Amino acid sequence: MKKIVEVAVGVIKRNKLYFMTKRLEHVHQGGKWEFPGGKVETNELPEYALNRELKEEVNIDVLSSSPLITINHDYGDKAVSLIVYLVENFSNEPKALEGQKEGWFTFEELLSLDLPDANKGILDALKSIDEAE
Repeated sequence: MKKIVEVAVGVIKRNKLYFMTKRLEHVHQGGKWEFPGGKVETNELPEYALNRELKEEVNIDVLSSSPLITINHDYGDKAVSLIVYLVENFSNEPKALEGQKEGWFTFEELLSLDLPDANKGILDALKSIDEAE
């Protein structure tokens, strides 16, 4: 049976813009835009992983977050479970710290980005939020 990698993902939102980073070319799903986050370590709560990963990757401190969606996806070579949080309350200015590209995008712009397949379900969850604003 294939091991499922749990990943804590932060949808960083300010006003009507979403912060995204572009995966480095040499990594799994390289060259695609994603919501930042990272692997949940053994015996680590996803909320702690979210805080740790967003500090390491984009230099923000999560002050509060809310669960958005959990997405299970099998890429064939890797299976992931994305535990996704909406992060609207944070300190510091997000900045990609690992050499990747970054940007703030409207919901409409997100629809045109090349995302990993597992991230596409996040857009479905965000659509209702965007339409409510």
